[in-house]
Amino acid sequence: MNLIRTPEKNFDNLPGFLYEPKYVTLNGARVHYIDEGSGDVILCLHGEPTYSYLYRKMVKPFTSAEKRVISFDFIGFGRSDKFTSLEDYTYDMHYKTLTKFVEELDLHDITLVVQDWGGLIGLPFAANNPEKIKNLVIMNTGLPSGRSKPTEAFMQWREFVENNPDLPIGMVIELGLANKENIAPEILKAYEAPFPEEKYKVGARAWPLLVPISPDNPVATIMLETREKLKKWNKPALVMFSDKDPITRGADKFFRKLIPTARDNPEIVIRNAGHFLQEEKGEEIADHIINFLNSEELKEN
Repeated sequence: MNLIRTPEKNFDNLPGFLYEPKYVTLNGARVHYIDEGSGDVILCLHGEPTYSYLYRKMVKPFTSAEKRVISFDFIGFGRSDKFTSLEDYTYDMHYKTLTKFVEELDLHDITLVVQDWGGLIGLPFAANNPEKIKNLVIMNTGLPSGRSKPTEAFMQWREFVENNPDLPIGMVIELGLANKENIAPEILKAYEAPFPEEKYKVGARAWPLLVPISPDNPVATIMLETREKLKKWNKPALVMFSDKDPITRGADKFFRKLIPTARDNPEIVIRNAGHFLQEEKGEEIADHIINFLNSEELKEN
């Protein structure tokens, strides 16, 4: 296992992300996270090919609502260390990283916010550790079992990743937006900052290839087991998808049907947003989450 680290200078003056970087060592790698505010914990998990920068617009609304917001970079992303071999990026490694992160920071009563691969890792973690979780917020993700045919959009994305080892991160972000014309060049550069060369992009290439597209994939078994556990989930859950994401379109209905408590909350759709809905509608999403948490607190009282 060979680990490399993106030079710190790459992260100088990231627009809108002047939060103190913090680190913890997990699985032999240095893992970066931000930890802002105080109060009940909101843990935000990013997906492909982003990092904690994706949640920057939601930090201030959360801290203003007296919440403690934490977001970490999975190994291979952001300021966290990166393996240079594709074989080192396994589902088990990422799952253990999340588990150890929660243990290391002694987090409990977590509101878990997931999107994209944050859901594929975070939802199984929640299903296996319900005592750690207080609320679920599920956005633009899925629990693919390999039993149904993947969308054409996903298969095109997977093929593109296989054929492009020097993955054009900025272009990927642009393609995942509903309003490409609204993103500034310096924001795209911030998403590209962790990946100055091809060797830093192996983790970003790995995730699409780990999505199970056949039922004999071991990850498919984990997804099916998670589905069964979430059928009995009795803690609050908010499902909130965007309206212009071809990758996860329709999965909002799947989750509302799967999770009993998700049906207790409004069917919120984030309008005019693509796959990276936090980038396009971060403040709006944060407001919905705060309202959700406030309503659940009223129910408790």
